[in-house]
Amino acid sequence: MKYAIKIHKISTVDDLDNAWNLEDYKELLERFELPNVESTDLKEVRELLFMAISDKEPSEAARIVLDYKLSDKMNEHQIDSVSYEMLIDKISEEYPRIELHKTLFIINQLLYKAFNGKFPNAKATIIDFEITPKMNADKDINKEIVLKCFAQNLDSHNVIKRLFHKQLDAEEAFDEANNIIWFLNKIHDKFQLITSDYFMSREEFLNDEFDAKISVFEEE
Repeated sequence: MKYAIKIHKISTVDDLDNAWNLEDYKELLERFELPNVESTDLKEVRELLFMAISDKEPSEAARIVLDYKLSDKMNEHQIDSVSYEMLIDKISEEYPRIELHKTLFIINQLLYKAFNGKFPNAKATIIDFEITPKMNADKDINKEIVLKCFAQNLDSHNVIKRLFHKQLDAEEAFDEANNIIWFLNKIHDKFQLITSDYFMSREEFLNDEFDAKISVFEEE
């Protein structure tokens, strides 16, 4: 299958819009022992939460937020371990379970801002683009198609090309694509994807416009 891709904009950010809502902040305030906050102003409640978070030791604060977001995915020992590792490493890039990277990024950046930089500063990449199927290419654009196309426009040092070459070449199923790309949204006739800067950074892109020919894994 062949596709034509045109990149309109690549942005590097350290936060994701709407990653946390008012209910999240108020639940966390309860857990950080500041209950019954009346305000409905998101910015004001966020500032109160930051103050409550910064009153704790960093690893303890990390443990509380991790428990809130990931207690259904991690056991107590794992949460305790990650709460310490987060202070040293970009755990949202290095944790072996890729399906947790997005949530770990969201948690990391909340803590990074609350503690004014005591946690490592992770980044995300946002790409606005058009993708046009050619000839008999599948018109139902999904994360695997997009990721395989974009990989052909990344330099040879890119981590996706190094770690997932068999999946990119359709020698194996590429289930990881659904977790490498955090969001894929269609906006009118254009698309926007969000992923970790670890997987795709702005500096790794070779061209703004390119054609990509890809294959899809087929089980025997």
